Amino acid sequence: MLKYITLTLFVFLGFSNKTNAQFGFSHEVGIIVGPVAFQSDYGERYNLDTNAGNTGIGIGIIHYINFSYKAECNCYAPETYFNDHFKLRSELSYNKTNLEHFGEWVAPDKTSLGADQLRAMRGSTAVTNIGMQLEYFPLSIRDFTARIGSLGPFISLGGQFSQYDAKASSTMGPLGTPLTTFPKYLTPTDDRPYGFSTETGTVWSVISSVGTRYKLTPLQDLMVDLRFQYYFSNWVDGLNPNPAIYKENKANDWLVWFNVGYIYYLQ
Repeated sequence: MLKYITLTLFVFLGFSNKTNAQFGFSHEVGIIVGPVAFQSDYGERYNLDTNAGNTGIGIGIIHYINFSYKAECNCYAPETYFNDHFKLRSELSYNKTNLEHFGEWVAPDKTSLGADQLRAMRGSTAVTNIGMQLEYFPLSIRDFTARIGSLGPFISLGGQFSQYDAKASSTMGPLGTPLTTFPKYLTPTDDRPYGFSTETGTVWSVISSVGTRYKLTPLQDLMVDLRFQYYFSNWVDGLNPNPAIYKENKANDWLVWFNVGYIYYLQ
């Protein structure tokens, strides 16, 4: 995976330089980091302990094309609504979350074999994402850039391509037998022999976020961003009980990521 990330960075930087030379756009680079709440088939839906317990960490490298400023002349581009309110963001990010079952069915007063099996289950997923999103700033980007201490709220929409590495195990022993595995995860699905899987795969996702920038210096911004990311697969977490039988687990995997970022304007 490392060689693909390295190749992607070289291609991306080459594209950015070519874009700058041909069209005169300015560029911004930055880093983001923050907690990830992964919503999966582990735990009970709408349960606070599940939402708080199945959390991980995400980190990313981001790049912006700033349409309002021309690097070739250190001047503003001709003013249009688009270049004063939109930026194009590219991103390479990574997040990892350890997963367990929480909620009513694993409460301490549950003493059945099934409850023990659920309590013993362990999972994790590590996801590498690359993609783009278009950010919309309802306030003027030029006005934000000109004032130290100003805020630049934004919303965004985009898509990403991801590679995930899912793990599933049990402290009671290997999964796949009635002694260690809760019955719903022993039921075959359309494409796999069980409702669990330890695998590496790829998936597309749609992302949307809301956040704001804070103008720290003429060439530096701080950013906070709350993201929703929906994967077009239910296998990203390594669990997918047969959705035709277990309706409560039919939704695809998704996550919420709150991140803090630092952005630097390239000259």
